[in-house]
Amino acid sequence: MPQHVSAGHDTDVAVIGYGPTGLTAALTLAGKGADVVAFERDQDIYARARAVTVNDWTMRIFQELGVDDRIERVIEPQRALRWVTYDGREVMRVEHPPSTLGTRNTRPRFYNIYQPAMEAELRRCGEELGNLEVRYGAEVVAVEQDADGVTITSRDRATGAETTTRARYAIAADGGSSPTRKHLGVEMLGDTVDTLWVVIDCKVKRWWPDRDFLTFWTDAERPVVDIALSAGNHRWEIPLKPGETEADFPTGAEVWPLLEALGVTHDDVEIHQHAFYRHHVRAAETWRRGRVFLAGDACHLMPPWAGAGMQSGMRDAHNLGWKLARVLRGELGEEWLDTYEAERRPNADFYTGLAVGLGRVIKQEATPEEVAAMNTVPENTVTPWEPPLTAPPVLSAGWLRGETGDASVIGRMVPQPVCGDTVGTMDRLDGLLPDGFVLLGADTDPAALLTPEQKAGWDALGARYVAVRPRTAYTRGSGELVDLEDVLLPWLARYGVRAVAVRPDKFVAAADTSGLDVPAL
Repeated sequence: MPQHVSAGHDTDVAVIGYGPTGLTAALTLAGKGADVVAFERDQDIYARARAVTVNDWTMRIFQELGVDDRIERVIEPQRALRWVTYDGREVMRVEHPPSTLGTRNTRPRFYNIYQPAMEAELRRCGEELGNLEVRYGAEVVAVEQDADGVTITSRDRATGAETTTRARYAIAADGGSSPTRKHLGVEMLGDTVDTLWVVIDCKVKRWWPDRDFLTFWTDAERPVVDIALSAGNHRWEIPLKPGETEADFPTGAEVWPLLEALGVTHDDVEIHQHAFYRHHVRAAETWRRGRVFLAGDACHLMPPWAGAGMQSGMRDAHNLGWKLARVLRGELGEEWLDTYEAERRPNADFYTGLAVGLGRVIKQEATPEEVAAMNTVPENTVTPWEPPLTAPPVLSAGWLRGETGDASVIGRMVPQPVCGDTVGTMDRLDGLLPDGFVLLGADTDPAALLTPEQKAGWDALGARYVAVRPRTAYTRGSGELVDLEDVLLPWLARYGVRAVAVRPDKFVAAADTSGLDVPAL
């Protein structure tokens, strides 16, 4: 037992499932000093590429974990999205602006991925952490808990031997069928769509025009998803017609006519594999039972049209992970864990609704008014408007003080330009900010704007106070930053604020305009 794990426990946190969600949870927790044991029933990475994209929010999480440069080597920038009819009429297009969360004008907003390759790189990152143990081939068969911890019973799938592991907390990231959710007696509410889809993954043999668009071929009978994956892979997702079943497509030979009907030839691709699935719109009635938390597909399932299913799970894991790590260290009270579902459920619901709406477009069920509404710029916006699919991240509920909305900075993720520090070091903002809670002041010391009571509250959270100076001015003290790209100060001015309180996940929790008191739990 590691020295700092409390008596009676084998580890701090048990992570059940080691796919993208479980990986993110384990890397977040272990990276912040927690001891983690992960259980994965399979020996190898699931070979089928399920998710197809990540965006800059997910990449910022990877940046915090220190793995973004490595992940960028196995993913590729995405060009744009388009919805097109078979006769060539473009119904809708979403262009990808540069990221606001990385170096300005040099980092993409969206990336194509090949999920097995991305997972493999994340697993290699985990192997470098001495406080993360992964037990492959270990199927969790029982989860029991009491006031002091969680007892995990796992069975070695090769030998049948059973082992019990005692953890202070557990995170279930074991997929949509989640045995852990069933152990906890948590119901999954919602619907499953009857239509069966075939997913066809191919290896590219030659380039074809506009291959780098993510294209949704809209059709009432046979809508198709046509998307470039990274590392020379390409995917089509095609619904089966009434009367067609999996049995009609036992091998690639039977699948080929579906591709040929789209104009795809043997000169273009080689079929790598194909699989079948149905779309779900489902969510767990609760994401927590005592010391056990659900994350990812274990607590929400959405159609694929917004490219947010896997990413929502990874964001669940990061949100829970940074809080739980600090609770384990005694820096935050256990009541902080109640903010996990309060913050993540609305965001998962948003992307689920967005995916359903985009699905109506691709299946030609949306009215022209609905399509137009998705691209209509609201009146009197303060923030430069972007379609919901590409808009920068926001929190709509949780540990925040003040109202959210277009005119408010509350709940927004602070942009991340290249900044400089007082001794001339230049880096992206997150690389220069201290880990934890930070108050940023617009050309002012934010501590000077606080009452003694407010400062005592932030000091209790270990907050740091950072003045952001314009690049045309001198710094005036240690710990200050310079806005080298003229991004941060104009961003704060847009919302009329002089100081903001930034959480460890880089969302704004409070501002001087609505009060810089520590938000209530």
